[in-house]
Amino acid sequence: MYDEDDLSLLDVEAELESPLDHMEPLSAQTETPKPNPEQMLALLEHPQPQQRMLAARAFCDIEDARATPHLIRLLTDTCPLVRVSAAYGIGRNPNPDAVEPLIAQLNRDWNGYVRKGVVWALGNCRDRRSLAPLADALRTDISAVRLWAASALAQMADVGYETVVGAIPALIAALVQDPVAAVRSNCAWAIGQLCRELPSNVVYATAIDALIQAFAEDQDLGVREDTKAALLGVGDPRGLQLIETLEQEGWF
Repeated sequence: MYDEDDLSLLDVEAELESPLDHMEPLSAQTETPKPNPEQMLALLEHPQPQQRMLAARAFCDIEDARATPHLIRLLTDTCPLVRVSAAYGIGRNPNPDAVEPLIAQLNRDWNGYVRKGVVWALGNCRDRRSLAPLADALRTDISAVRLWAASALAQMADVGYETVVGAIPALIAALVQDPVAAVRSNCAWAIGQLCRELPSNVVYATAIDALIQAFAEDQDLGVREDTKAALLGVGDPRGLQLIETLEQEGWF
């Protein structure tokens, strides 16, 4: 659906990062005054894209519901840097009203960084409407977006049982089939998060089977380690027994 060259002009490792990855946690920023909300709200309407971008990024630190309508509008800004900043601003200020505009932008935006920010924001919105577009992004988008779609689907744990069940098949398919190890690792982590919310039923058993298969068969050591961590986190007896058996036999 999308061309992997979408982010080809950027550093390969940076494709898998968020623009927020190198920002300090909010708790670490207490010594530096946060931007003034009134000033940032005004700058969201500034005619210069650079000012709109800086204002949108400010709402990654500021929680202010008044910004939501402006950030939603900026999702369709002509400047991709403004659009991605708006997406991350919404992700830090999630609102049900933003879900449909985020989905619409995910479906039409040509820029991989913007789509990556949008899937992050959709995950943070924790809304059942996000399930189908996130699952589709995990199946069809470029690797950087698939990576974040897997993580976003883990947020469905806070939405409800039916949404958790709906997220599991796409995550299992990507855990088994995705060509990028980092995406498979994120799928393993997400499945582990979702399994904690499931009763011991056929969906749970299928998810555990997929984790066990990846732990035993994936060619990438990092994926096996992340799958092991997911199984340990869930505490499923079958998974724990397999880990113990394989380690005793010297497989790892």
